[in-house]
Order: sequence, then C-alpha cells, then structure tokens
Amino acid sequence: MDEKIIYDKKPCVLELAKGSYSWCACGRSAKQPFCDGSHSSTDIRPVRFEITQTEKMALCNCKHTCQEPRCDGSHSKL
Repeated sequence: MDEKIIYDKKPCVLELAKGSYSWCACGRSAKQPFCDGSHSSTDIRPVRFEITQTEKMALCNCKHTCQEPRCDGSHSKL
C-alpha cells in the first residue's frame, strides 16, 4: 500500500459552488486540495463528492481525516 503524503497540517477552507469535485487523497497533486491525476502511480484514489448548493468547507490537507474529504482535526495529532 502506498503512503499518503501530508500536504499541509491545516485544512484548506474554501467556498465551493454547486458541482462535482475530486479531492486529492494521496497528497501528490499540484492542485491541492483537488486531484490532478498524480495518484496514477499509486493505489490511492481520489474521493469524488457532490455539492448541491454553495457551501463553505474545510477540506483535509493532511490526508489522514476519517471524514474524507472534510477536515476532522486529525492534523493536530500528526
């Protein structure tokens, strides 16, 4: 199993518009917190999620959350 790379030890807080998104779960993407396909050499896959109305979200950047793609504070234990 490939290891997830910690991109940052704080979340990325964004206001997301209605639509489909792919959150980077591996930490390798140059377009954090979103996937750019950099996971292709790993067994880690992005997390796809839908937003039904504009909403402010804290997306995990440490990649250790138990509530993918949302930050759950796991970065404070790393």
